[in-house]
Amino acid sequence: MPVLVISGTNTDVGKTVATAAVATAALRAGRSVAVLKPAQTGVGPDERGDADEVARLSGGVTVAELARYPEPLAPATAARRSGRAPLHPQEIAEAAAKLATEHDLVLVEGAGGLLVRFDTAGGTLVDAAALLRAPVLLVASPALGTLNIAELSARELRRRDVELLGVVIGSWPRTPDLAMRCNLEDLPVVAGAPLLGALPEGAGALPPAEFRTTAPGWLAPRLDGTWDAEAFRAHQAP
Repeated sequence: MPVLVISGTNTDVGKTVATAAVATAALRAGRSVAVLKPAQTGVGPDERGDADEVARLSGGVTVAELARYPEPLAPATAARRSGRAPLHPQEIAEAAAKLATEHDLVLVEGAGGLLVRFDTAGGTLVDAAALLRAPVLLVASPALGTLNIAELSARELRRRDVELLGVVIGSWPRTPDLAMRCNLEDLPVVAGAPLLGALPEGAGALPPAEFRTTAPGWLAPRLDGTWDAEAFRAHQAP
């Protein structure tokens, strides 16, 4: 798995922090890691982007960014409004493939959900994953409504013959409600892929040293961690 594409079911589900956790676990397992953020939106030229946040939390990763647009919009829309060139899936795939020749693992962090458009032709993160023949890790919210989006995302990946490696919950609260607890059972069923982790709420606010020590405990062995899905579900059972 030299390249892993990380997408969210939608925006604000904890994708960047999840990317940092995956990078941290891989680094602790002795692997070299690069993080590629194809299109960063909503930040100025001198501001820190998502890839920088991954590097701050995980440490020791190579970061790359292909395009940056000032408005917090979908990349295609942000490119059009800024008058800048859009980014195409082929460019993303080529950049990730090059990084993969120099690193054990390349994490490609998307923007929002799977079908967010990068260009006027409708190119998406799924197109890049298909070109790379890379699996996708889906970061999901635990809240009510997540099952529908997770299943739609999984169906699109199957339709495109792109592997869904699994699902990670991006922010698990200290006091989960009934729907969240039930979703621990239902998410892997509707996605047709295993639950591979659950990040605690507020994980991104931890000091980097603490984040690096504890992150592997939030992820399953498939992601170089020690998290046990069955034990977690049993502990959280409604």
